Amino acid sequence: MVCCLKSSAVGGSSPGLAGVEEEGSWYAGAQIVGILLSEDADFPRSQMGSSSTIKVGVIGYGYWGPNIVRNLLSHPDISVAVVADQRKQRLLALKKTYPSIATVSEGKDVIAAKGIDAIAIATPVNSHYSLVRAALAAGKHVLVEKPLAASLHDAESLVAYAQKKSLVVMVDHTYIYSGAIETMKKLVDSGEIGLLQSFTSMRFNLGLFQSDINVIWDLAAHDLSILLYLVEKEPALVNATGISHTENGLENIAYITMRYKDGMIAHVGVSWVSPVKIRQILVSGDRKMIAYDDTQASEKVKVYDAGYSVRTDVEKQRLYMDYRSGDILVPKVRTTEALEGVIEDFVRAMSSGVRPRSDAEFGLKVIRTLDAAERSLRKGGGEILLS
Repeated sequence: MVCCLKSSAVGGSSPGLAGVEEEGSWYAGAQIVGILLSEDADFPRSQMGSSSTIKVGVIGYGYWGPNIVRNLLSHPDISVAVVADQRKQRLLALKKTYPSIATVSEGKDVIAAKGIDAIAIATPVNSHYSLVRAALAAGKHVLVEKPLAASLHDAESLVAYAQKKSLVVMVDHTYIYSGAIETMKKLVDSGEIGLLQSFTSMRFNLGLFQSDINVIWDLAAHDLSILLYLVEKEPALVNATGISHTENGLENIAYITMRYKDGMIAHVGVSWVSPVKIRQILVSGDRKMIAYDDTQASEKVKVYDAGYSVRTDVEKQRLYMDYRSGDILVPKVRTTEALEGVIEDFVRAMSSGVRPRSDAEFGLKVIRTLDAAERSLRKGGGEILLS
């Protein structure tokens, strides 16, 4: 998730970096509570250390960072060694809850720390590329918030570099680890709803306006990841329309249409200016249909035995539609937190080399569609052909 409340903790020479905290804080000199800073960050680390516990450093403790830290600490094979954020009040809040975790103000200090096996990044999108690449150069595995990067070029570069370094890069597309979406995936894969015909999603809310990305890169990334997870294919054509009601020119309302080679169509609507919160998905097959409503406390997924069939009268040159409305099934949905599944998948990938569900290549595919939608916006809604 990208939010205006997120940390701006980045490394390197970015303007506004605060430097290390004053004497008497939890950071002092070249040590972070026993974790020594590496003098040569560019060393290979394709294997876990000898300890069975995976030591993780976290960069960003704003909107999403606290959720990542909490779920990391709940995993029996993980310890969180250090958290970076440029805002002292955020680090003070961390210390109140987790007094044993070391804190620093700059992300580069977390990346350079010896003894860290992996880095979790929860910072604004425009910092993802530099932080992920630096972490990979330091031999660390990476879990990064969605989207993987702020451009298609940067995402492609990170995927290639991760492959070169033989390290895990995983994108936190949280929704595809939720019980509701996993249930929908099982229904699609089983063939119960038949041949997929359409996917329609609506993600509307009042805010939160972003200062660096438009509503497509902020909200549509969720729905595009869900769509990719369900259908396991990329669209052939993409077109998008949107409008900005602010001086920065970033679209706050947008609609994306995607067409597939097999005839399927997908439509995604996103908005920061809705008076009501809407998070709904409709998936139609030629046998049954699925309705998903994330705002419901229970019964988030419903399967409708509904559809239609076509009869043709050749002599009268007319089509006759037969409609079917049968039972409504409410499947049982796993209720554990989705981010728990993200962390488990990340640990499994690091420990055993199993490819994670939301790996860098998955994140790249999402960005490929986001990029096509962005280019369509700049062409006034023109269709973008994806090879």
